Amino acid sequence: MPGNSRRRGATRKRQAGNPTAGSGARRRKQLEGAGPTPKAADRPNHKAYKQKRASERRRSINPGPRPTTASSEWIAGRNAVVEALQARIPVTAMYVAERAEHDDRMRLAFALGAQLGASVLEVPRAELDRLTDGAVHQGIALKMPSYDYADPDELADRAADSGDVPLIVALDKITDPRNLGAIIRSAAAFGAHGVVVPERRSAPMTASAWKASAGAAARLPVARTTNLTRQLQTYQKAGFTVAGLDAGAARGMDDVDPSDPLVLVVGAEGGGLSRLVRETCDLLVGVPMRVESESLNAGVAAGIALYEVARARR
Repeated sequence: MPGNSRRRGATRKRQAGNPTAGSGARRRKQLEGAGPTPKAADRPNHKAYKQKRASERRRSINPGPRPTTASSEWIAGRNAVVEALQARIPVTAMYVAERAEHDDRMRLAFALGAQLGASVLEVPRAELDRLTDGAVHQGIALKMPSYDYADPDELADRAADSGDVPLIVALDKITDPRNLGAIIRSAAAFGAHGVVVPERRSAPMTASAWKASAGAAARLPVARTTNLTRQLQTYQKAGFTVAGLDAGAARGMDDVDPSDPLVLVVGAEGGGLSRLVRETCDLLVGVPMRVESESLNAGVAAGIALYEVARARR
């Protein structure tokens, strides 16, 4: 009868190993969910997935060599691309995303690229994302070739063949590519025969350095050495005087004999010359300033010192 809990089967007996039925592991599995959301390119109904599959099909039909980023630098973005082309930076190719909007900056980039003879390649936007390592490319990017550094020993030979008194600029711990470009520009303007940079702890020849040099990097060789101190000693054995720029030096550029072959060493702003390089220099020279003034930017100091060398040699 209703309410009679004593009838057979009215309640469930509790026995060992048979706990009361509940949510158990089922609820925990529901709370765990399906895991992290897959990437857009891995979701079959997403636009990125379809672009990825289309790109793979094209490569399977025409499996030509694919561009790599191992030995190149990428300049991404419409303004950056136009500025680089206006500075006549060497370019391997111009990459444009499929269905990218062709505004005034894009059309100007095409015109400048045509003047430089740069080839234009149209690629899927996902592929351009990969090539530029996720940079904000706005549908266009330039690929720069790796810079072809000169041999530092060849700079001395080049200087000797020129018929002028040799002048080489060596950089110690200049890590800002804009400073590197500015020094190359000054070195070319004042008759230097080349610039030497160390392989480590030094700015490489990037797009920023090319732009800061205002085209001088195409005319003046830049050499790279594994050990700057040993390279300076090699120049000394070849008859060069090695003069290091130092903000606290008591001597000035007037103490440098203008008839001597010269290596002018420029150190980093703030830190100056490293200890071994300083000890290797034949003399330390500075740019006279007011006592209360700050130290000069490395590019500015190098430009002033190079002007003094050129003035004395005239």
